Amino acid sequence: MYVCSCFGITEQQVRDHADTGACTPRQIASACKAGTDCGGCVRRIQSLLGRGDCPRRELIDSGSPEPLVAEAGAVAPAALSEAA
Repeated sequence: MYVCSCFGITEQQVRDHADTGACTPRQIASACKAGTDCGGCVRRIQSLLGRGDCPRRELIDSGSPEPLVAEAGAVAPAALSEAA
């Protein structure tokens, strides 16, 4: 089933990105652009991500966050790149 109709992103694609380390809607957006156009899918992405295990979240909760490393080929969301 499609999560993001603007970019044709499916639930399985969101889960695949989550399995490779994307723990937040912003990280999903960086990986596949879902949530960067109309924003209507952000809540669905949040529900798919849930509050399960997330190595990055565990680091933040323990007080020792690591900087995010941009993945090769990742596309920055338009709103974020304009703000920079």
